[in-house]
Amino acid sequence: MLKGGMMSAGDIASNFDMTGATVSYHLSVLKKADLIYEKKEKNFIYYGLNMTVVEEMMLWLSDLKGDSSDDKQE
Repeated sequence: MLKGGMMSAGDIASNFDMTGATVSYHLSVLKKADLIYEKKEKNFIYYGLNMTVVEEMMLWLSDLKGDSSDDKQE
């Protein structure tokens, strides 16, 4: 969802069938993992995707999987 831009916790929570406290807990875990960041504006907190960490994670997963062209021997 955050790929499309920043969202408030309420907007995020409206997409799930769980309590606000549960959504808040999961957002906290994602924040601790540095996968998302928060931006406070007046009385609202908006969450955004930390693309730097996501890109690093994707590269790590790609390296872990290995490149199929590297597996072929000439």
